Amino acid sequence: MARTSGGPDGLAVVDKNAGWTSHDVVAKARGLLGTRKVGHSGTLDPDATGLLLLGVGKVTRLLRYLGLTSKRYTGVVVLGTTTTTLDAAGEVTGTWDMSGIGLAEVRGAATAFTGDILQVPPMVSAIQVDGRRLHELAREGIEVERSPRPVSVHSLTVGDPIAPGCFPIEVACSSGTYIRSLAADLGAALGGGAHLRDLRRIAIGSFSIAQAVTLDALRPEVLLTPADAMRDLTTVTVDDAVRADIAHGKVLPVETFGLASEVTEPWAVLGPDGSLLAVYERHRGDTAKPGVVLVSA
Repeated sequence: MARTSGGPDGLAVVDKNAGWTSHDVVAKARGLLGTRKVGHSGTLDPDATGLLLLGVGKVTRLLRYLGLTSKRYTGVVVLGTTTTTLDAAGEVTGTWDMSGIGLAEVRGAATAFTGDILQVPPMVSAIQVDGRRLHELAREGIEVERSPRPVSVHSLTVGDPIAPGCFPIEVACSSGTYIRSLAADLGAALGGGAHLRDLRRIAIGSFSIAQAVTLDALRPEVLLTPADAMRDLTTVTVDDAVRADIAHGKVLPVETFGLASEVTEPWAVLGPDGSLLAVYERHRGDTAKPGVVLVSA
C-alpha cells in the first residue's frame, strides 16, 4: 500500500457478504479508508458473496485492467424451477418435475456449455440498452430483445447433489459470463428449467478468496500496492531514463520495453525500485502509448 497526501493508494481484496450491493461496499470502504477515491471492478449481485476488488486512490484508474482476467465461481443449480431473476431472489415463473434427472445427465448436458459459447444476458444485469440498464427496465416490468454475447467457459464442474435436484457447480470463465444464465440454460437443456442459488465468486485472475478480508477488517494497512494490483499483466522494469519519458506520458517504441512483437495485451511498467509507473498499451505499428500514468514528472 502506498500513501499520498490525498489518502491511501492500493487494492483491497474483499470478501463481500450477502445482502450488500457492490455500491454499498464501496460506500462503507470510503469511510473505513478515509478517502472518497474508492471504486470496484466486477459487480456482484446483492445475494452473491465472495471476491470483490476495490481500487483505492490512484488504483481506481487501474480498475479496467482488473477485468481482463478469468474468474471462478461456485453455486448451486436448482432443477425444476425458473424465476424472474434466474436466481433464488426472483418470483417463480415455471415448475417442472425433474426428480428423475441424475448426476450423469446433468454432467452430460453441462458439456455443451463449455468452451466458446454465445450467451443471452439476463434482464437483471447492468448492461445498458438505449441508455438504460437492463435491471432498471426489468423492475418496471419491461423486457427487451438482447443479442447473444460471446463468452468463454473454461470449465464447468458439477458435483454430487446436496439435496434432491440441487447440484453444486464450479465455473471458471471469462469476464462477462453470467452464471445465472448458465444455470437457466442448463435446466432448459435438460428438458425443464432451473435457477441458481448461493452464487459465490472465489477468484479473479490470481486474486483468490483465500487472501480476501471481510469488510469489517478493511484498513489502509491491508491494501496491496499498485504494482501488486497489476500482477496479472505482463510486467517490465525500466531504468531512470525511460522513467522520465513515462512521467511525461510519451509514446515510445515497443522495443523500449523489451517485449516480444506478439504481445498485444497491456503491460505494467515498473521503475528501478519496483513501484508501478504506468500501464502501457499497443499503439500504431511498433509504438506503445500509456493507458494510465501514475508517476509524476
